[in-house]
Amino acid sequence: MSRIGKKPIELSQGVNVEVRDAVIRVKGPKGELSYSFPEEVKITVVDGKLLVERGSETQEGRALHGLARSLVANMVTGVSQGYTRALEIKGIGYRAQVRGNALSFTLGYSHPVEFQLPQGITASVDEKQTAVTLSGIDKQLLGQVAANIRKLRAPDAYKGKGIRYAGEAIKLKAGKTGKK
Repeated sequence: MSRIGKKPIELSQGVNVEVRDAVIRVKGPKGELSYSFPEEVKITVVDGKLLVERGSETQEGRALHGLARSLVANMVTGVSQGYTRALEIKGIGYRAQVRGNALSFTLGYSHPVEFQLPQGITASVDEKQTAVTLSGIDKQLLGQVAANIRKLRAPDAYKGKGIRYAGEAIKLKAGKTGKK
């Protein structure tokens, strides 16, 4: 039995869950998410808790049990509390600005880089324009958007310039030793 899959999911106040056919809809104060779960998994609501159970003991059913439970738990947390992801910009002249539903980056290229935010993701930039905070209710989408932004200018291996996750440690290479 999956250790993660057998844990019940606590439903906080204000979160409504509807399971119909093979689709679960979770509504909360921050928004609404839905997920079509595989046939090998059964989801039931009992006494304010969600139970995720296996429908079959096949290898695929065992593999999807913990995954489905984690995805549904992330949905419940997302609609009740939301998720945030912070990015740092390092480098002289590197900065970001919010323009409507897009982020505009100056990253050392000959042109500014525009990044369009998908629906459901919001961004804010600090006053120094070197820290970007992304927020949303869908953990998977938020992580993908953060990875796509980081890819615009990944941290350099020699000087550490670029966009990185907050708290990410970059191991810098020594570089060449020059004449003295």
